[in-house]
Amino acid sequence: MARVRFFAAAEEMAGRSEEMRDAATLAELRAALVTEHPALADLLPRCAVLVDGARVDDDASLSSDTLVDVLPPFAGG
Repeated sequence: MARVRFFAAAEEMAGRSEEMRDAATLAELRAALVTEHPALADLLPRCAVLVDGARVDDDASLSSDTLVDVLPPFAGG
Protein backbone atom coordinates (compact mmCIF):
# COMPACT_ATOMS: atom_id res chain seq x y z
CA MET A 1 0.00 0.00 0.00
CA ALA A 2 1.24 3.46 -0.87
CA ARG A 3 1.65 6.00 1.93
CA VAL A 4 -0.19 9.24 1.10
CA ARG A 5 0.64 12.42 3.02
CA PHE A 6 -1.63 15.47 2.89
CA PHE A 7 -0.39 18.99 3.58
CA ALA A 8 -2.08 22.32 4.45
CA ALA A 9 -5.55 22.65 2.87
CA ALA A 10 -5.42 19.09 1.51
CA GLU A 11 -4.95 17.82 5.07
CA GLU A 12 -7.94 19.84 6.24
CA MET A 13 -10.14 18.54 3.42
CA ALA A 14 -9.05 14.93 3.85
CA GLY A 15 -9.47 15.17 7.61
CA ARG A 16 -6.10 13.53 8.26
CA SER A 17 -2.41 14.07 7.66
CA GLU A 18 -1.76 10.71 6.02
CA GLU A 19 -3.25 7.38 5.05
CA MET A 20 -2.32 4.12 3.39
CA ARG A 21 -3.90 3.39 0.00
CA ASP A 22 -3.94 0.40 -2.30
CA ALA A 23 -3.87 1.74 -5.87
CA ALA A 24 -2.03 0.49 -8.94
CA THR A 25 -1.50 3.89 -10.58
CA LEU A 26 -1.54 7.54 -9.64
CA ALA A 27 -4.75 8.03 -11.66
CA GLU A 28 -6.43 5.26 -9.65
CA LEU A 29 -5.22 6.86 -6.44
CA ARG A 30 -6.51 10.30 -7.43
CA ALA A 31 -9.95 8.86 -8.24
CA ALA A 32 -10.10 6.95 -4.95
CA LEU A 33 -9.09 10.02 -2.94
CA VAL A 34 -11.87 12.13 -4.47
CA THR A 35 -14.40 9.35 -3.93
CA GLU A 36 -13.46 8.94 -0.28
CA HIS A 37 -12.83 12.65 0.40
CA PRO A 38 -15.26 14.62 -1.83
CA ALA A 39 -13.95 17.92 -0.44
CA LEU A 40 -10.72 17.26 -2.38
CA ALA A 41 -12.53 17.28 -5.75
CA ASP A 42 -11.86 20.96 -6.49
CA LEU A 43 -8.45 21.15 -4.84
CA LEU A 44 -6.72 17.97 -6.01
CA PRO A 45 -6.41 19.01 -9.69
CA ARG A 46 -4.50 22.12 -8.54
CA CYS A 47 -2.21 20.24 -6.17
CA ALA A 48 1.33 19.17 -6.83
CA VAL A 49 1.24 15.41 -6.36
CA LEU A 50 4.71 14.00 -5.87
CA VAL A 51 5.52 10.30 -6.06
CA ASP A 52 8.72 9.52 -4.21
CA GLY A 53 9.63 13.20 -4.42
CA ALA A 54 9.03 13.70 -8.16
CA ARG A 55 6.18 14.83 -10.37
CA VAL A 56 5.01 11.95 -12.54
CA ASP A 57 2.24 11.25 -15.05
CA ASP A 58 -1.06 9.78 -13.88
CA ASP A 59 -0.17 6.42 -15.46
CA ALA A 60 2.80 6.03 -13.08
CA SER A 61 2.74 2.75 -11.17
CA LEU A 62 2.54 2.75 -7.39
CA SER A 63 3.97 0.05 -5.15
CA SER A 64 3.82 -0.88 -1.51
CA ASP A 65 6.79 1.32 -0.64
CA THR A 66 5.66 4.38 -2.63
CA LEU A 67 5.39 7.74 -0.87
CA VAL A 68 2.84 10.17 -2.34
CA ASP A 69 2.73 13.80 -1.17
CA VAL A 70 -0.33 15.95 -1.91
CA LEU A 71 0.78 19.59 -1.83
CA PRO A 72 -1.80 22.31 -2.47
CA PRO A 73 -0.78 25.62 -4.01
CA PHE A 74 0.94 27.74 -1.40
CA ALA A 75 0.33 31.47 -1.08
CA GLY A 76 2.96 33.95 -0.08
CA GLY A 77 5.76 35.87 -1.51
